[in-house]
Amino acid sequence: MINISESAIRDRLVEHGRILLKAPKVPQVELSGDPEADALLNDLRTYPHAFALACLMDRQIRYEKAWLIPHKIAQRMEKRGCGDFSMNNLTKLPLEDITKMMSEPPPPLHRFVNGMSRIFYSAVQRIASEYAGDASRIWAEKPSSAEAVYRFLQFDGAGPKIATMAVNILARDFKIEFADFYSVDISPDVQVCRVFARLGLSSPVPEQVVYKSRALYPEFPGIMDSPSWEIGKTWCRPRDPQCKDCYMKDLCPSRAG
Repeated sequence: MINISESAIRDRLVEHGRILLKAPKVPQVELSGDPEADALLNDLRTYPHAFALACLMDRQIRYEKAWLIPHKIAQRMEKRGCGDFSMNNLTKLPLEDITKMMSEPPPPLHRFVNGMSRIFYSAVQRIASEYAGDASRIWAEKPSSAEAVYRFLQFDGAGPKIATMAVNILARDFKIEFADFYSVDISPDVQVCRVFARLGLSSPVPEQVVYKSRALYPEFPGIMDSPSWEIGKTWCRPRDPQCKDCYMKDLCPSRAG
């Protein structure tokens, strides 16, 4: 059973999440911190695979660096005379070429060049074979959240965290329509886990954060993801938290001072 304090915390997180969900789409969603890279990621009509590939790269490195990878690969393809970042050109690249582009020139685009190159290559082949080269078919025609998450999970290297993150970003930032949001979980990264623990909602164990968010708001657990991440990134820092500026300060049992 959800107690009164948990209910108040949930309601405020959901309120802020709903504001983001219902806000008009911005001209360009900022994902990588680089305007040119973001332009590629935002072009879901021509290069929807750039978004899908970036999601798969987002593991064990800073998220900004991961979301830069499609743009960096596109630049290196052009320099090597491989053409633009179209699926037609990507499918012609052997794994060896993708691995070289991931690693040369230094520094490498990812901490784990060989493994992530295989994931990148495998994803390109899957988009080509299962979606006729059009990654937007993963989320087209208003699928259920479970179906969309399942489609992302079928890619090599995509666990629940990446799959639900992808669907959440599509719904929240790109305003892609889904039949429901039941299967869009919170993405339990270090920021979110820390905030859930300090708010007294759960321990910082990722699995507990996921299930607690489901218990708190089963119709769309992931709606609390962005507010929790923002709180952790902006105010609820590991050291020297800025509690006085946080909009959860009157409800947080861990607030300083």
